[in-house]
This record gives sequence, structure tokens and C-alpha cells, in this order.
Amino acid sequence: MKTALIFGVTGQDGYYLAMHLRSIGYRVVGTSRYGDENRLNNTFLILKEHIKIISVSIIDFRSVMQAISLVAPDEVYNLAGQTSVAVSYDQPVETLESIITGTVNILECLRLVAPKAKFYNAGSSECFGDTGNQPATENTLFKPLSPYAVAKACSTNLVSSYRKSYNLFCCTGILFNHESPIRSSRFVTKKIVEAAYKVKIGAIHSIQLGNIEIYRDWGWSPDYVKAMHLMLRQDEPLDFLIATGKSVSLAEFIDMAFSYFNLNWANHVVIESDLMRPSDIKYSAGDPTLANSTLSLDSFHKVEAVIEMMCSHLENSGI
Repeated sequence: MKTALIFGVTGQDGYYLAMHLRSIGYRVVGTSRYGDENRLNNTFLILKEHIKIISVSIIDFRSVMQAISLVAPDEVYNLAGQTSVAVSYDQPVETLESIITGTVNILECLRLVAPKAKFYNAGSSECFGDTGNQPATENTLFKPLSPYAVAKACSTNLVSSYRKSYNLFCCTGILFNHESPIRSSRFVTKKIVEAAYKVKIGAIHSIQLGNIEIYRDWGWSPDYVKAMHLMLRQDEPLDFLIATGKSVSLAEFIDMAFSYFNLNWANHVVIESDLMRPSDIKYSAGDPTLANSTLSLDSFHKVEAVIEMMCSHLENSGI
């Protein structure tokens, strides 16, 4: 039985990754900053039935060292840190510290006490900045715009440096946007789906949004965590770009979500200039050819299915 240690297990990807690894026979240990299941919502409470959750502060080197030493993992996944682009503008120091310091802490601990463990680091398409008409590939230069993107670009380069310098099996998945019903409401996709549902049941009349003329590639989180695991099943460590290959505008996303509930979004969306980001990516697109061929990823859900599954979940379970 292989053992996986997931830093940041109580996030969206952490939950789906833990459940996927358990389903294929792994022993899974996850970390949260608090280690207190009572702080988790009902969805994540399911985790404690399947895995052990321990308290770890990823910015505390001794805390990370203790976790890796005690668990003795075969695989380590770093999904921790501040994960919101929007929040990173308000909390840049916390964002950079949790992502950059957290990553180097794990890498150093692996180098010192678990050099044979395989390491996955969560990267981000935000590192590319605006891709324009040319989809990004694994060889596209980083042009980060937000504090979050700067931190993710640095952590990706750290992983590459440790891979080359210390011969560690460590790699980064450069993931484009990916959603699910358990996505936090602070993310715009969940905010939109919840608003459409609330309008449908008469709980609210409108939603306030910022720039809706941005283009993103939205995928399905349960698909993407399988790609994370497959990256660590390769013979050699490589960084991979994970995306569906289809980008649509946020306006289109809104239209599909509201249309699911037979609503005209134009009657319920209010554009607020205060919600515009200081710098925002107009167009983000990725070419997943390398990952699709190497990892045999050929059944990813596209944005239409993602929206339908998120809306259906709310319709069937409520908020």
C-alpha cells in the first residue's frame, strides 16, 4: 500500500485527490492549518471517515519536517497556500509566504529526509499572464500579473531548480481553472452558479460582478486531480500543462449558468467597477497536447458539462 501526504487536503482539489487515491488503495494523510475537522463543512467532514488529518503550518519548516518524517510518504502533493487571485491583491504578503515559503519548506524536507518520495506541486495558468491568440504550452514564458501568479511562478521555478540540482522526482502541474460543486463561493464561478439558483427560487434578484469580458479555460476538478496522480506515475519527472483546450468568456459562462434555470442573465447581472481587479488577464488559453498524449488524458469534461453538473448539484441539494 502506497502512502500519500497531501498538504492542503481540505481545499477543493485536496478533497477530490484524497478520495481518488483512497479509491485506488492508497493510505492518505492530509494536512490543514488547524487539524480540526469541526472547522470543516459537511462535505469535508466526509474526509475524516477515509483519511487521517493532521495539523501542519506549511510556512513553519519544523512543522513540515515533522509531518514528512512521521508519515514517511511515497508521494507528496502540495495543494496548500492562498489560492485566490482576487484575495492576493488584498493579502500579497500572506499569498507569497504561503506559496513560496511553503513550497521551499517541502522541497528542503524532502531533500533531507525523504529524497525518494515523489513530489507534485500545484502550479497555475495565471503564471502565463495574457496568452492572447496563442495558447500557452509548457515552453511558454511566464508573465505573471497578480501577486498570486508571481508566487506560483516562483514556486514552479523552485521545483525545477530542485529537480535539476538534487535529482528529486518533483514536478509542477500548470493547471488552468477547474471547478466543482464544492468550490468556495469566493470564486466567481461558484458565485455565479449560486446566484442563478437563488434567482430561480426567488431568494435574490441580482448579482454584482466585475469584468465579464475575460476568457478562461474552465475544467472539472475531479478530472484534474487524476492528472496530478498520473504525473507522479511517470518514469521521469516533467511539468505538464493541464487544460481542456477550450476557452470561453465569463459572459458565456454566466449565460450558460442562468440558462440552465431558464433565466435571462441580462436581467439579473449588475456590473460594478469596484469589483474590477487592478490588473486582469483578458485572454487565457492553453494547449494540453503534451499532457493529453503522455498521460492519456482524453475524457476531460468541457465547460458546458462543468456548468451543468454544478447547477444540477445545487438544484438537487440546495445551498
